[in-house]
Amino acid sequence: MATLRCRSAFISDVHLGTPDCKARYLLDFLRQLRCERLYLVGDIIDLEALGKRMWWHADHGAVIAKILDLARRGVEVTYIPGNHDAALRGLAGQDFGGVRIALEAVHEGADGRRYRVSHGDEYDPEHVGRSWMLHLGEAMHRFICWSNRRVNAWRRRMDLPYLPLSIIVKSHVGKALAYIRAYEERVAGDARERGFDGHICGHIHFGQVREMDGLLYLNDGDWVEHCTALVEDHTGAMELIHWSEQPTALGRASRELVLPSPAAALALAPLARRQRSLDELRPAA
Repeated sequence: MATLRCRSAFISDVHLGTPDCKARYLLDFLRQLRCERLYLVGDIIDLEALGKRMWWHADHGAVIAKILDLARRGVEVTYIPGNHDAALRGLAGQDFGGVRIALEAVHEGADGRRYRVSHGDEYDPEHVGRSWMLHLGEAMHRFICWSNRRVNAWRRRMDLPYLPLSIIVKSHVGKALAYIRAYEERVAGDARERGFDGHICGHIHFGQVREMDGLLYLNDGDWVEHCTALVEDHTGAMELIHWSEQPTALGRASRELVLPSPAAALALAPLARRQRSLDELRPAA
């Protein structure tokens, strides 16, 4: 794959230490990445899952090694712990191998726009965690991830590209979409009150580029189901990309134009008939 050159990159919800983590795709992304800043926006290492069951693959260690290598090479790496690696929040302000731990960050884009960066679990409704619906949702999510592994194992054997099965499921469940939209509204509303131009987060495993009354809601997605990252070019434009066998641009936001990333784009992104190269979608700087 071609080298990916950008000013900043944002990834979250990798969940290293779980069988669902798509570490192989992420490792390829990191190896091709040439950036000045890398934000790890939470749930990178799933300490919660590891506390219940020890599971680790060599590719997961390779991902951590590559991140540390980027830091050694001068990339400014910021790790913002999420709810699955919340134990690391107690280390905020410290530096490990060139990786700075922070509870949140303020990112100033090349075009002067200011973004609050946080994992996003602080925007969960207050009742989450105390309802049987949460447990039902977790069970359904585990089943979807299990199905995703099986379907894509078969697709690899058939030499077919990766298919984010779960985004198709979520896109056709009304309650799931309603929850996602309500979450986006809460995040955007808080960023507006704080005086930011936008908010960059993860947490809900649903990558998105969306303008909401002049404010940018940017979700970098995940590496469990959808294999997406958010990148900023040297003009300050933000772009959501899918990265598997063939990288695909899903949504873009510059000062001049916002091309949103609807669920359909995410669901169909890896299919060859819908693919266009990143170079085709990204104007020259």
